[in-house]
Amino acid sequence: MDISDEGQPLEPVWLQINNNVCGGLTGAPSASLVAQRFIGAGWSSRPASWESYEVETSWCRVELEATDGRTLLNGVVDPGRFVELAALLTTFGLRFSIELCDDDGELLQEVQAGTPSVPIREAAPRVPGRLLARLGLVTAARR
Repeated sequence: MDISDEGQPLEPVWLQINNNVCGGLTGAPSASLVAQRFIGAGWSSRPASWESYEVETSWCRVELEATDGRTLLNGVVDPGRFVELAALLTTFGLRFSIELCDDDGELLQEVQAGTPSVPIREAAPRVPGRLLARLGLVTAARR
């Protein structure tokens, strides 16, 4: 199991909200190896179950869970650093799709396979909250 407490703990402000980021990493060899890449980037990691890991830094905490052919990612991110999370995933060399949602679960932003950020809605994000129910590729915001 990949465990590291070297990284910074999640800032308390982000402990007060529900999940606002979700997505999937396609072709990831395992949740363990993805956690190892986060550790290499200075994040901390701990097991969340036998086959899943929680990785965190001061502005983000996500759980990595292996499924058939994908590693799912969900958790909390500072909305102002969502693109930074996407950039980090890009450096890992994996195909991915991640979404940022607002307090009502509405899609605000999406990044796919390391492509530039796609703004879905021009309104300023509210305090983020609930995890969007669907995981997978989304091409447009719900209206």
